[in-house]
Amino acid sequence: MNDVPALNPGDLLLYKDNQLIAFNKPPSIAVQSVNSMDFHKMAMAYAKRNLYILHRLDQPTSGVVLFARNPKAAAIISKQIKDRKIERTYFAIVNKKPPEQAGELRNYLVKSKRSNKSYVVDSKQKGALEAIMEYQLLGHSDRYHLLKIQLKTGRHHQIRAQLANVGCHIKGDVKYGSRRSNPDRSIHLHASNLLFNHPVSDDQVSITAEPPEDTLWQYFSALMKTLPA
Repeated sequence: MNDVPALNPGDLLLYKDNQLIAFNKPPSIAVQSVNSMDFHKMAMAYAKRNLYILHRLDQPTSGVVLFARNPKAAAIISKQIKDRKIERTYFAIVNKKPPEQAGELRNYLVKSKRSNKSYVVDSKQKGALEAIMEYQLLGHSDRYHLLKIQLKTGRHHQIRAQLANVGCHIKGDVKYGSRRSNPDRSIHLHASNLLFNHPVSDDQVSITAEPPEDTLWQYFSALMKTLPA
């Protein structure tokens, strides 16, 4: 996809200090791309300095994306991510109820470079990485269900692959089994909140991003207020 929406990162700013900067990334733009403009480049143009990528969101996914403004902050936050000390909350709108009202999905995933997909495999398969997420069913409409997800590991396409594996296809995600794409080629997966310790003060920082302004997200908006404190 080479189409890049016209964006002003300043309108998407969620948090900024001399160590970190965070934005609410819209769907349909990559955090980083080799062949076209991406959100990282736009964010650096806005900040007028180099920014260090700490994590990525899939191109059709919306929500909080955090950058470091210097190498030391990048190293500290990256270690928190590696040590699983950052809390990452997502919301997903899916076509079917999960196996239980709340639970944990624990699988092993392998990424295929050829298809740019991740697949659930046996733990003994070469290259398999453990993927862990917790979910909670919050509510439903006539056709869809809202899940709150706590991501424990950060594997390639993890939420999309694990949910598809239990028959819960994210709305619009044709790559992982949804019957129809969304008109803007987004998927209904939103990175809603990051909770971490500040790299200098060590104070807890919570950054929250509102979902895109479409009818289905707005329908579920009241149920999405149950975020980490």
